[in-house]
Amino acid sequence: MASSRLVSALVLLLLSLVPAVAVAAPAAEDAFTRALSKGPLYAALAALAGGFAVSLTPCVYPMVAITVSVFGARQAKHRWEGALLSSAFVAGIVAMLVPLGVAAGLSGSMFGSVLQSRWVVIGISLLFLAMAGSMFGAFDMALPAALTNKLAAIGGLGYKGAFLLGLACGLIATPCTGPVLTGILTWIANSQSAGLGALVMTAFGLGLGVPFFLVGAFALQLPKGGHWMVHVKSLLGLVLVIVALYFLSTAFPVMTEAASRSIGFVVAAAATLVIGLLLGAVHREFAEPGLAIKLRKGLGIVLVSASGFALLAASGKPSASVVWEQTHVDVARAKAMGSQKPLLVDFTAAWCGACKELDKKTFSAPAVGSELSRFVAVKVDATNDDDPAVEATLQRFKVVGLPTVLIFDSTGREAIRYRDFVPPEQFLDGIRAVR
Repeated sequence: MASSRLVSALVLLLLSLVPAVAVAAPAAEDAFTRALSKGPLYAALAALAGGFAVSLTPCVYPMVAITVSVFGARQAKHRWEGALLSSAFVAGIVAMLVPLGVAAGLSGSMFGSVLQSRWVVIGISLLFLAMAGSMFGAFDMALPAALTNKLAAIGGLGYKGAFLLGLACGLIATPCTGPVLTGILTWIANSQSAGLGALVMTAFGLGLGVPFFLVGAFALQLPKGGHWMVHVKSLLGLVLVIVALYFLSTAFPVMTEAASRSIGFVVAAAATLVIGLLLGAVHREFAEPGLAIKLRKGLGIVLVSASGFALLAASGKPSASVVWEQTHVDVARAKAMGSQKPLLVDFTAAWCGACKELDKKTFSAPAVGSELSRFVAVKVDATNDDDPAVEATLQRFKVVGLPTVLIFDSTGREAIRYRDFVPPEQFLDGIRAVR
């Protein structure tokens, strides 16, 4: 009963994080991308939950008691010694993961341009789907037994041994951390921040180390392993499928056109998600005998994934506040000059997280929309900068990165240039001064 309550709580926790991910996401907006992120703290909490969820999977959870005994926490003379040994072990896990996050953040400068290719986006989505398949039991990922045994022998008793064993444990756990870790690293790369990468991977490592610390520091008896661990893997698989759909939607925006923030749409999507869960998206296994069980599991996965993505897409829909001209930037500029109005040009792209954050938080603010009613506003979609027309427009306006928002006064002179996300209050102060 205790383990059942634990799984139920975990399901509710991770489903509440789906709009973030993120992978892990997802998945990185999954994790797991800036468009789904509410800030560094939220990203870290999502990664912490992802790490803890991974620790409950069948290839990590059974290691806990044995590993704690190896580095000596079970033999500690007092509680503080056990806590310090356990902390050294968790620090080893974190030390292995943080460089990965920093490297992913530093590579982010290349990531935005890479994501301009639909084929790359499709490849990433297929990778997430393959990782989800491993979580659903389609295939198993495992290190060679000889390497696993060698890594397990590293360290020994004492703080240094605990730290080294933590480093090794991070590698041994890669078959289970791999799917979630891939989503989080992709999200970090999209954020283009080494600092955020270090923070998120620290949180992921701490989440992964929670059971080891609890058993080593407090001599807790964890619930016995069982089918609930397979349920955790199914839950992580669902998150990865939703992250895959999110990445596809950045290359194919038509996937989100039907999404709406209306009460009817949200209720229908939530009801579909519940139906999918009841059919067996989480608690059923493909390994169970009988074709009916497999069909219910498959249909449940489809319904939960589709409805979860629908809710995700709806949460990212900006409120209609700014009236955008559905025309070319030159036509909009001529209109602004002819009517002696200021002009706003928003350069955006489907893969640009900060662009979507501008839409969701700044341009959807009622006060901003009201002030921009005296402007001519137009968007330039730079998703495909290989298009000669797009490339020429970017060069003419000297746009070197996204987002870029240009504000021209009524005489046609450039008054303001924003090159990153700007909160509504700051943006409002800027445009009020433009005449």
